[in-house]
Amino acid sequence: MTTATVTTSLGDVRPVGEQLRAWRQRRRLSQLELASSADVSTRHLSFVETGRSAPSREMVLRLAEHLEVPLRDRNLLLVAAGYAPVYAETPMEEPRMDAVRTALRQVLNGHEPYPAVVVDRFWNLIDANGAAALFMEGAAPHLLEPPVNVLRLSLHPEGMARDIVNLAQWRAHMVDRVRRHVALTADASLAATTASSGCCASTTRPWVTR
Repeated sequence: MTTATVTTSLGDVRPVGEQLRAWRQRRRLSQLELASSADVSTRHLSFVETGRSAPSREMVLRLAEHLEVPLRDRNLLLVAAGYAPVYAETPMEEPRMDAVRTALRQVLNGHEPYPAVVVDRFWNLIDANGAAALFMEGAAPHLLEPPVNVLRLSLHPEGMARDIVNLAQWRAHMVDRVRRHVALTADASLAATTASSGCCASTTRPWVTR
């Protein structure tokens, strides 16, 4: 069954104006900059952010587009503004996703003999080709228990880390990539998942921006 996502990466149930202001500040935009790019007046945007004006459904979606708000969070903005969510999320195992799974499998096979994986937004393994499976051999059994977290598997000392020659550079690259993603999406669930994985125990850089 296809369901519309109404949860939020911010864990936020604030009024729509406050949420829009939070996203604008996260993007480091002034009201004038956002208003200009979205083709609305600065006065109206100010009224929306302070709750003095109720935005239309189209206005919510327009501002969210210019703020590059993730789709699941656009649903929350719509709900907070009194509108129904419009973006659906379908589990990968649903029958209607057969064509998607087939296409992903073709991409994975096309990468042979090089390793390739498909992961979800939490870095949990969805699928992998045969070459990637070879890289996972020898990892501790507890790291291969479903759901396999590829981030944890690749950086854990009992996983693939012991076979990575340039581990320091690889770890720094992955940590920075996750930090940038968390900063962009404000995805608290992703931040919690990566922090609890223990993968960054040997790095001095935190997963989450403060």
